[in-house]
Amino acid sequence: MLKDKLKDYNIILASGSPRRQAFFKTLDLDFEIKLKPVKEEYPNRLKHFEISDYLAQLKSLAFENELKPKDILITSDTIVWHNNNALGKPKNEQDAFNMIKSMSGQTHDVITSVCFKTVNSQKTINAVTKVSFKEFTDDEIWYYIKNFKPLDKAGAYGIQDWIGQVGVTKIEGSYFNVMGLPTHLVYKTLLEFVS
Repeated sequence: MLKDKLKDYNIILASGSPRRQAFFKTLDLDFEIKLKPVKEEYPNRLKHFEISDYLAQLKSLAFENELKPKDILITSDTIVWHNNNALGKPKNEQDAFNMIKSMSGQTHDVITSVCFKTVNSQKTINAVTKVSFKEFTDDEIWYYIKNFKPLDKAGAYGIQDWIGQVGVTKIEGSYFNVMGLPTHLVYKTLLEFVS
């Protein structure tokens, strides 16, 4: 359905995330993947969704002068917000342990921002999902880190992994957003390009 409406456009997904790429396939979209290295740094004054909005927009800047008239570039960023801090990807296993331990028995926000950029316009959307964890034992946390290698994930976990199955007690908002893409909002925003 959306594929037909977007047939005159060239969708560029600037993401190396296998999960985001899979979502685009599931949405039945024709798209190409283009990657550029971006140093993911942001000003300290930014809080909550301002951080992921900023990083999604920063990633789009790398393509600034390359877009053609029918291109729609899509960049995104996911962070975990807990105790007034942004948790990105862990630096190592100990960092991953500390992140999960800090969220154990508590509720945190998972925020994904998506930036849509064309030659003439730019729009950034975001979604916030509240995720509650049970109290994890240290053994459970280490078991997860050693067996599922979550160092490439914001907040050091993937909700679709073992830890999500045994540890998530409540979720408010989009499940897919926690996996890295608020698919309902991406669908809605892409429809706006052709309506």
